[in-house]
Amino acid sequence: MKVLITGSNGLLGQYLIQRLCSMPGYEVVATGRGPNRLKMQEGYLYESVNLGDEAGVKGLVERHRPEAIIHAGAMTQADDCERNKDACWMANVTATRYLLQGAEKTGSFFLLLSTDFVFDGLGGPYREDDPINPVNYYGASKAAAERIVKQAKVPWAIARTVLVYGLADDPRRSNIITWVKNNLEQKKKLKVVNDQWRTPTLVQDLAEGCRLIIDKRAQGVFHLSGKDMLTPYDMAVQVAHYLNLDTRLFEKVDATSFRQPAKRPAKTGFIIEKAEKELGYSPHSFEEGLKAILGEGPAAKDNGA
Repeated sequence: MKVLITGSNGLLGQYLIQRLCSMPGYEVVATGRGPNRLKMQEGYLYESVNLGDEAGVKGLVERHRPEAIIHAGAMTQADDCERNKDACWMANVTATRYLLQGAEKTGSFFLLLSTDFVFDGLGGPYREDDPINPVNYYGASKAAAERIVKQAKVPWAIARTVLVYGLADDPRRSNIITWVKNNLEQKKKLKVVNDQWRTPTLVQDLAEGCRLIIDKRAQGVFHLSGKDMLTPYDMAVQVAHYLNLDTRLFEKVDATSFRQPAKRPAKTGFIIEKAEKELGYSPHSFEEGLKAILGEGPAAKDNGA
């Protein structure tokens, strides 16, 4: 199966390439903005494409004629989306339309990556058919992209996910694991929110969930996340314990302690029964995810694990 991956320089893109290239039967075409920034440079074809360039996007799809497209490229920082709504709409909505128009000419299966931020956070955890009601512009842009995909004239799927974590090749990309680790190792104090709930997602699990969707050509909406319902504070404490770092450097705060342009939903998180049943999706626990990312931590070794 020839698979086109957008957003290949991002965290998910990196692991999608690694996963598909490690298995027989996949031919991978990766695309991102600018040069290829991944350490893994062989085993796939990379092309630089601006997803806001209609002719460039459609030409890319027409040239390679992939059997499946995984559209992971997006503007995902909620505050940046709130500050620059035009750029957000172009990256998350218009680019999706261009790719889909290309896919409709080639008959490519289309998988869109979406987010828990399409929900308002008043009724989490959520199932796939729960009504969406975004509270910020990032969520609204992804909800609009979902609507476009649902009207597509090709087989399609939408994979929503939550608070993805993992190690990126690009050192500029941070997530809660690296943020906690780096700051506590430098003995810096951290304010961590304890009134927002999520089901954090190990990037390897998300990549495998996407592979299962395209492999089975499974259509419809799927929730792909971890199982553990945690606050960022819960996550931070687990990271600190795992690495034997000082939790006294944490200050537990609520979301009102931060001035952020984009409002965050209070409690999202997913019920993943559909993905488990229809795809065979089986994510790691958060503790298992830490081990996958950080190896055997000092705490595990001290306990004789």
